[in-house]
Amino acid sequence: MIDTKVKLCGITLDNPIIPASGTFGFGYEYAEFYDINILGSFSFKGTTKEARFGNPPPRIAEGKSGMLNTVGLQNPGVDNVIKDLMPKIKKVFKKKVMANISGFSIDEYVYCCKQISKCPQIGWIELNISCPNVHGGGMAFGTDPELAAKVVKAVKKVITKPLIVKLSPNVTDIVAIAKAVEKAGADGISLINTIPGMRINLKTREPILRNKFGGYSGDAIFPIAVRMVYQVAHAVKIPVVGMGGISTAEDVIEMMLAGATAVEVGSANIVDPLACKKIINDLPRAMKKYNIKSLKDIIGGCK
Repeated sequence: MIDTKVKLCGITLDNPIIPASGTFGFGYEYAEFYDINILGSFSFKGTTKEARFGNPPPRIAEGKSGMLNTVGLQNPGVDNVIKDLMPKIKKVFKKKVMANISGFSIDEYVYCCKQISKCPQIGWIELNISCPNVHGGGMAFGTDPELAAKVVKAVKKVITKPLIVKLSPNVTDIVAIAKAVEKAGADGISLINTIPGMRINLKTREPILRNKFGGYSGDAIFPIAVRMVYQVAHAVKIPVVGMGGISTAEDVIEMMLAGATAVEVGSANIVDPLACKKIINDLPRAMKKYNIKSLKDIIGGCK
């Protein structure tokens, strides 16, 4: 009997597959392609206090083994998400959903998290302190252990849901950041976010992206993500959600062996809207191939 269930911060998931924030909208968009209730959960689009139009286009560029994006947290603002979009999510998704929250100050993080925590369908808050595509916020908190701890402590005071802190790979010591947020009260950690990159148009000799730089994601960053998940999972006692270049059932198993309790699938959703469905359907085959009866048993299995 194959068992794909895992438990993330006290909540049981039917499987560890979670579409990553920024690649799955607010869920209902993908419900047009398949029944998204087969997912373990999903992390909805990064949400801020005020509505944001994001960065000017062009804001997507392809790479040989991935893609660059500089969308810039385009979203309708947390109050509109709660009022208009949470009811839409409820119609198509019956499980707990992960709320990805970003901010430009501690006060903004606190406000957004406090408001979204009131929604019954929210299972976890994913605190994004790692976004490289906005100026004046986001990643600034994720590259300094003291700032990261400060925002976590402030948010924990006003929420009732488990707090998962999303870390940036663009640091010298990922373990130091992870330990800081764990000590500050984080219930879990997710990583990695995108890695800054750039493409140049050979004809115009100008950057392809209007913002010049963007966050690189896709297959190329998978080995980096596995390494960082392994390092963090072996350094903290709270669960880790691994992401970065996952596109197959084998990738999921490898990431879980590194120490991930669950995984987030990002760019693969943009390449193929059915990516997560295909991974979930293929998990039993991959588990059988590698003699895995329960996914819970392989978490952190690589020593």
